[in-house]
Amino acid sequence: MLRRLVNHGELATVPTVATAQAWRDGRRQAQLARALGDCRPEILSDELARKTGELSRRSQTAEIVDAVVIESAGRRFDDVYTSDTGDLGYLAEHIPNPVAIIPIGR
Repeated sequence: MLRRLVNHGELATVPTVATAQAWRDGRRQAQLARALGDCRPEILSDELARKTGELSRRSQTAEIVDAVVIESAGRRFDDVYTSDTGDLGYLAEHIPNPVAIIPIGR
């Protein structure tokens, strides 16, 4: 999926907190490292952190990384590609800008 986006000239954005959640051992995660190389990292700014906290309150969820992903995507009207459509879809219902949740296989 990422390769198709890159081939069409699109650049995926990955919040760095999502990278932190997935990254465990760089020596064994060559595929993840390659994929991240094709993405734009988004650092958690103070403004994004506060908006994420507000989203967590509105949605009554404690899943901060998921909330960062949705709040971040909503700012750009981005689609979100995920294998976790349930949690992210629920959070997307609580932001003002539409975000499409696109399921991908594991």
